[in-house]
Amino acid sequence: MATVRYKVMKEAERNPSKKGEIVKKPVYIQKLPDRVRIVDFQPSPEEVSIVDAEIVVSGGKGLGEPKGFELVQGLAKTLGGAVGASRPTVDEGWIEYRHQVGLSGRTVRPKLYMACGISGAVQHLAGMKTSDVVISINKDKEAPIFSVSTLGAVGDLYEVIPRLIEKIRKYRGND
Repeated sequence: MATVRYKVMKEAERNPSKKGEIVKKPVYIQKLPDRVRIVDFQPSPEEVSIVDAEIVVSGGKGLGEPKGFELVQGLAKTLGGAVGASRPTVDEGWIEYRHQVGLSGRTVRPKLYMACGISGAVQHLAGMKTSDVVISINKDKEAPIFSVSTLGAVGDLYEVIPRLIEKIRKYRGND
C-alpha cells in the first residue's frame, strides 16, 4: 500500500473501464485495543478549508505581529478565499495550526496562492508551489518565495494589501 499527501498531485482522470472488487472482512472491534478517548469536539468555525479553497491568502512573520492576520483575513474575505499561514506564525501562536501551509502543515493546490510577508523556506514552498498562480508580497526582493512566484510585489505589505483590497472592491463595484 502507498499513500500520497492530499493535493500533492493532480487528481487522476476517471477510467470507467477499471473495476474494483469490494471484499468484506469481519472486524471484531472488541478485540482491538482502544487507547483513544474523545474528550471534546468543537467544529471549526472556518467556512473554507485551506486544502479545498481555490484561493489561499497566507501570512508569515513579515506581518510583524499577530494583529497582522486581520489584514490577511481582510484580503482573503475580499477575494473569497481561505487564510493560510507559515509555520513560524503558528509556532508563535499568532494563528491556529489548521491554517499552516507546508511540510509540517497542509499541502495546498489553489488556483491562486498569495504569500504575504512569507520569505519562502523550503518547507513552506513544498506545501504550496504547485498552486496555479502564486502572488507574493515581501519587503526583501531576494526572498526565496519570489523564485516560485508568478507575480511579486516588493514593498511593505501594510501599504500594498490595503490598496489591493481597495482596488478589488472598486473593480467589483462594492466600494
